[in-house]
Amino acid sequence: MITSTRNWFRRNRTNFAVGAGVLGVGYVAGQYVLSKVAETRQRMAEDRIAKENLRRRFQQNQEDCTITVLALLPTATENILEALPVEQITRDLQQKRAERLGRNAGTSDSVAPIPSSGPSSITDDDRNSLASLQADSYVHASQMTASSTGSGEPEASRPLKSKAQLWHELKISSVTRAFTLLYTLSLLTLFTRIQLNLLGRRNYLASVVSMASHSPQDPTISLENRDDDNTEQAWGNDFETNRKFLTFSWWLLHRGWRQVMENVETAVKAVFGPLNPREDIPLEKLSALILEVRRKVEGATPEERRFHKWLPYLLPPPDEEELVLRESGMVQSSSAAQSASIPSPPSSPAQPSSNHASSSSSPSTPLRRLLDETSDLIESPPFTQILTLLLDTTFSHLTDHQIRTDAYKLPSPSSAIPRVQELPDLDLGLTKAKLAYILAVLTRQAHAIGNGVPNRYAQAIEGVKELEAFAAVIYSSHFEFEALGNGGDGGARGTREVRVEGGGGGCGHGYV
Repeated sequence: MITSTRNWFRRNRTNFAVGAGVLGVGYVAGQYVLSKVAETRQRMAEDRIAKENLRRRFQQNQEDCTITVLALLPTATENILEALPVEQITRDLQQKRAERLGRNAGTSDSVAPIPSSGPSSITDDDRNSLASLQADSYVHASQMTASSTGSGEPEASRPLKSKAQLWHELKISSVTRAFTLLYTLSLLTLFTRIQLNLLGRRNYLASVVSMASHSPQDPTISLENRDDDNTEQAWGNDFETNRKFLTFSWWLLHRGWRQVMENVETAVKAVFGPLNPREDIPLEKLSALILEVRRKVEGATPEERRFHKWLPYLLPPPDEEELVLRESGMVQSSSAAQSASIPSPPSSPAQPSSNHASSSSSPSTPLRRLLDETSDLIESPPFTQILTLLLDTTFSHLTDHQIRTDAYKLPSPSSAIPRVQELPDLDLGLTKAKLAYILAVLTRQAHAIGNGVPNRYAQAIEGVKELEAFAAVIYSSHFEFEALGNGGDGGARGTREVRVEGGGGGCGHGYV
C-alpha cells in the first residue's frame, strides 16, 4: 500500500510541480493585480480630493475678490465725489432761485404781475427739477464739511455763474460722475481678479512645489498656505512681495480714475452738451446717447476697442512704481525704497551701489514678474472682451433698471407681467422724461454705485460668467517656477514647469 502510493507520487511528480507552480504564479499575479487596483483607487481618491480642494480654493478666491473690491471702491468714490460736486451745484441753483423769488417778492407790491403762461411754466419746471434733484441726491461728508466750515473756495472769490451755466455744469457733472464710477467699478473688479488669482495660483503652486522636497514615502500634497511658516524658505518672503503687489491698486484709486474721468467728461460734453435740461428725452434716445458716449470712450468699432489701452489707468509707468510703493506706505523714502525693493542677487564689491535700482526692476525678481504678467493680461484681447461685458452689464443695470423705473416710471424688464393682463404702452420712442429728472436719478445712482449696501452693480457684475472663466484661466494657466540655487551668485538655477488642472467651478473653460 505504501509502496504503491509512493510509486504513484513518483509517476505524477511533474504534474504536481506544474500545478504548484501555476497556483503560485496565480497567487502572485492576483496579489499584484489587487495591489494595483488599490493603488489606482487611492490615486483617484487623492486626485478627486485635490481637485475638490482646488475648486474650493478657487471659489474662495473669487469671494475674496468681491470683498476686496467693495472695500477699495469707497476710496475711489470719495475722490470722484469730491472732484465732481454735483450737490454743491444744486445748492447754488437753489440759492439763485431763492434770490430771484426774493427780488420778485420785493417788486410785487409796486408792480402788478403780468399773466403769462410761458414764464410760469418755465419757473414750474425749474422748481420741480430742483426739488427732484434735492430729494434724490445726497450730500457727501467732505462737501458738507467744506460748505459748513468755509474751508472751500470763498464765496467772494468764486466766479459768478448764470443759471444756464450752472445747469450746464450740473448736467455734465452728474452724467460724468455716474459713468466714471461705472468705469472705475468695472476696472477695479477686473484688476482685482487678476491680482488675487495670480497670488492664489502662486500659493497653490507653492504647496505643489513643496511636494518635491518631501520624501517618497510621503507623497501627500498639502494645499495649505504655508508661506509664513518659515521666512527662510524659498517661498517664505512672498508675503512681503504679495503686499507690495496688492498695493498697486493705489494707482487706479488715486490716479487712474482721474484719467478715466477726463475721457468720460470729454465724451459727455460732446454728446450731452447740446441738450437742454428741460428737454423731453425718450428712453430709446437716452440709450443711444449713452452708447455714443461709450463709443467715444472705448472705441467706435471692435477693432478700436481691441486696441484701446487700459494699462495706464491700472498700473503706473515703470518710473513711477516707486512712487506707488512710497505713497501706499510700503517704503518710507527713496533710499529706503531701493533697499526695500524686491530681493535681487547681491552685487559684487566691484559693482557700484547705483545699480540697485536697475537690479530691483530686473525681470528675475518676483514682483517684477507679477507686474509684467499683470501688464500682459491687461493688454491681452480677452481683457478688453471681459471689460466690455462688465460695462454692458453695469450700464444696462443703470439704464434698464434704475433710470427706466425711476425717471420713466416703466416696469423693470425683469419684472414678470401676468399673462391675463392688459399690457401698458411700452413704446420706448413715445415714453419720455425730462433730462432734469434723469440727472436726478444719475445723481442718486452715483452714490449707489460707489457706496450702495448691498451694491446692486457689483452683484450684477458677479453674474457675468465670462468673468469667472477669465479668472479660472489665470488661476489654472501654465506657471514657470524658477528655483534659486543655494549660492548667492545665482549661478545654480533650476526651471520647472508645473501644469495645474482645475477641477469644477468653471475652471475648465474660458478665453485662451
